[in-house]
Amino acid sequence: MKSYTAAEAARLLRVKSHVIRYWEREVPLIQPKKDYQGKRLYSDRGLQLLLRLKHLLHERHFTVEGAREQLYRELSGEGQDLHAQIMALRSQLMELYLIIREKNP
Repeated sequence: MKSYTAAEAARLLRVKSHVIRYWEREVPLIQPKKDYQGKRLYSDRGLQLLLRLKHLLHERHFTVEGAREQLYRELSGEGQDLHAQIMALRSQLMELYLIIREKNP
């Protein structure tokens, strides 16, 4: 399983590291593991959550609180209508695009 450092995650998401740290504080679903040096490492799932959160905040214009609630609804199975499923799929496709783009600049 691939792990992404905070710097890699910030570069893939095209946001600054402090933005990701803020999101971590505001959305407890995002819980990166830490290595022996205390550096944050994100799993694929963690990166997907960050991508979905960014989408909700930047493209759908949710507040942080609203985006947090939406993520909880999506993950708990509530509100899993067709639109939410499409948006989740779109988030996954964006992640793949970012990974491919990073490997082939």
